[in-house]
Amino acid sequence: MEVIEERAVKERFDVSGMTCASCASSVESILAHVEGVESAQVNFADSSVLVAYKPDVASKKEMQEAVESIGYELVVSEQVNEQQKQEKEEQKLKIAKRKLIVAVLLAIPVVVIAMFFPLMSYANWIMLILSVPVIFYSGKEFFTIAWLRAKNGSVNMDTLIALGTGSAFLFSLFNTFYPQYLLSRGLEPHVYYEVAAVIIALILLGRYFEERAKSRTSSAIKKLMNLGVKKARVIREGNEVEVPVDQVNKGDLIVIRPGEKIPVDGKVADGKSSIDESMITGEPVPVEKNPGDEVIGATINKTGSFTMVAEKVGSETMLAQIIKLVQEAQGSKAPIQKLADKISSVFVPIVIGIAAISFLIWFIWGPEPQITYAISAAVAVLIIACPCALGLATPTAVMVGIGKGAENGILVKDAQSLEAIHKLDVLVLDKTGTITKGQPEVTDAFWDEEVDNQMEIASVVLSMESKSEHPLASAIVQYFKQQGSDSLPLESFDSVTGKGLQASFQNKPYLIGNLRLMEAMGKPLSLKLSQKAQQLGSEAKTVIFIAQAEKVVGVLGITDPIKETSKQAVHELQQMGLEVHMLTGDNEQTAKAIGESAGVNTIKAEVLPADKEEYIRLLQEKGKKVAMVGDGINDSPALARAGVGIAMGTGTDVAIESAEITLIKGDLRDISKAFKLSRETVKTIHQNLFWAFIYNLIGIPIAAGLLFPFTGFLLNPMIAAGAMAFSSVSVVTNSLRIKSRKLK
Repeated sequence: MEVIEERAVKERFDVSGMTCASCASSVESILAHVEGVESAQVNFADSSVLVAYKPDVASKKEMQEAVESIGYELVVSEQVNEQQKQEKEEQKLKIAKRKLIVAVLLAIPVVVIAMFFPLMSYANWIMLILSVPVIFYSGKEFFTIAWLRAKNGSVNMDTLIALGTGSAFLFSLFNTFYPQYLLSRGLEPHVYYEVAAVIIALILLGRYFEERAKSRTSSAIKKLMNLGVKKARVIREGNEVEVPVDQVNKGDLIVIRPGEKIPVDGKVADGKSSIDESMITGEPVPVEKNPGDEVIGATINKTGSFTMVAEKVGSETMLAQIIKLVQEAQGSKAPIQKLADKISSVFVPIVIGIAAISFLIWFIWGPEPQITYAISAAVAVLIIACPCALGLATPTAVMVGIGKGAENGILVKDAQSLEAIHKLDVLVLDKTGTITKGQPEVTDAFWDEEVDNQMEIASVVLSMESKSEHPLASAIVQYFKQQGSDSLPLESFDSVTGKGLQASFQNKPYLIGNLRLMEAMGKPLSLKLSQKAQQLGSEAKTVIFIAQAEKVVGVLGITDPIKETSKQAVHELQQMGLEVHMLTGDNEQTAKAIGESAGVNTIKAEVLPADKEEYIRLLQEKGKKVAMVGDGINDSPALARAGVGIAMGTGTDVAIESAEITLIKGDLRDISKAFKLSRETVKTIHQNLFWAFIYNLIGIPIAAGLLFPFTGFLLNPMIAAGAMAFSSVSVVTNSLRIKSRKLK
């Protein structure tokens, strides 16, 4: 009998408790070892994991228990709605903030007492009381995670934090309760409560900012979900009834009125309208829709009413597919493991081993009192190796770099983005709103040479377009107002659907519209105006004809012009060695005209959101490091898929949230500034890590007692704490140097 193997299913679960890239790696690793799990892909941005597993082999309970065994929680209960999830995230951030505040407020007096009033009455007892909440409330997770990782035979930065602060606290606790033990042996019973308290406060500060950044990143998905329609007006048994959008079925007839969002994907069954599809195509000009034409969910109906047939509902709609693409693209990014986390997997066990060996050597071969020397050396090793400078190396440089970027109109979300920018090979630009202004404008106006009342005609055109709902009307109105025209009282006015407008003024008929309207009304076109119209068409501009009485008297050219800075920006980027590509949902002719004007060599037209995301993916498969620049909802999947997503600050919130970098002024020239900022920040991070490790490489052997046989010098744990603090100060000072760098 043939055995049919069950196919793996993919399901996304929330994961709580992850605080760093190594946490995400641990979750992926533990799930991959569960029998029946084919793959696990963590999206650290929204604290979730996409698991491909065989339900008949791997149960959700087994996966949950595996993740819990290393200190995290896999949420396998029924899916909560987005509002509940957001409330949970906000609550988590509040708790993190509360723990940080407690740690900082209590660590400050501990440091003051230790540094300035160590001999005051009951100093040790006061510091003990203040340190207990910092250790057992604010820092509880460090010790919990370290213990769970230890049970599974693994270590991370939490292990060093727990060992260093725990050793300092326990040694101090012993000397507080039994000071006579060391006093009787001629040694001063020092305490190091300030070391434990300050380390926990500083690490919590870094993790709080990281949690905030992560929360903002995941809001891109929330904003996309909020674009959807909550209810739809469906015809059931001959009556219009309003139902929740998730109750719309394929084949349902849905009534769409002016100004409403379209609830699902389908086709126009009856009626005509123009629809703003900029969220999908990125193009600013609404599209005329007639019976049989496709309409897309979440796009906006502008003018007429119509009835549509639902063809794609629920997860099949284009909006749902865009959301899925963003989620998968975010999750598919290989997390850029922080160098400190990578090295800690080797560094931590080495430090623990050195501390243990130091203890044994001093305890077996050391002078009297051996136990005192052994404890002092082991604690000094753990304290001097405690990764405060290591933990500050990246976040301090990133915080200063992000601040410097903000001063220059560049908003950067995280360290990974800064590290990746200067390594890019290809920059992919969206057209509308990125290279171009994103708003149609009248760029050309040609008049018949025999026209002697041009100002009057312009005023009549202004009056007619002021009454129109056509998407290009506002561009024409704005143009003629700038030319000094004023509205005139029209004697009649009418709209010719899909063709243009007609009106009369002082008993003279006027027409405005496309060539089809002029031909239908028998309005001849002079040879010169005909040539001008053809010229405008060859430049991929929309051509509008103006007729007075018996003939065409004027021609307007309308387009979405490129920004004044785009050509210069493209040239600068090409000079830096980048390939610059342009993607657009517009037609081939328009795309070519705009691309060539901006100096772009590689142009791809008539692309949809999924096509843009696919284009990025194909470039990445060729080994290219790719950045995507866009401003619309339609760009969000590509922005998320790219190694670095760059959003124009003049664009949509979803695009901004999907991207790692936002150019506040919407000026492409700021991308070259971002490259320079990236280089400076990455260089500083490497310098910081170098100094952090140099302190450890020099300090650990001395703390272990390497100099004692030759000089009689044994590093006091207090000096070790001072050296550790100095290493942190040097790292922070070096990071602040980024502020003085020029990006121009």
